[in-house]
Amino acid sequence: MEQASAGPVTLWPATPHSVHRARHTLLAALDAWELGGLADSAALVLSELMTNAVRHGHVSGRGIGTRFVRQVHGLRIEVHDCADGKPELRSPAHDSEHGRGLALVEAVTGGRWGVTARQGPGKVVWGELTG
Repeated sequence: MEQASAGPVTLWPATPHSVHRARHTLLAALDAWELGGLADSAALVLSELMTNAVRHGHVSGRGIGTRFVRQVHGLRIEVHDCADGKPELRSPAHDSEHGRGLALVEAVTGGRWGVTARQGPGKVVWGELTG
C-alpha cells in the first residue's frame, strides 16, 4: 500500500495511562482522515500493541513511540520501543488471563501485522487495517 499521509512519531511515557492518551490521539487522526469506520478496530490494535510495549518492551528511562500512517486503502499503526525482544503470537491456556493480545491483533488485522527493526535500539511493532 502506498502512503498517503504519515504523522510523526509521538513519544509517550511507558505507563498504562499513555495507552489511553495515545488512543485519543489516534481517534483524532482517524477523524481528520475521514476513517472513523476504523475507530474501534484501530483503537483495539493500538491498545494491544502499546500495552505489550509497556509490559514487555519498556527500557528504563525510555519512552514508547507511536506513529499513525494514512495509507491509500486504510491505516498503519506503529508502536516503537527500545527493547530487543520480539513479541510472539501465543496460544495461552483457556483459563489464562494473559497472552491473547497478539491473537486479537492477528484477527482484527487479518494477519497484517509484524515486527521490523528501527534506526537505533529496539523495534517497531505494526498492524494494518483497511477500510
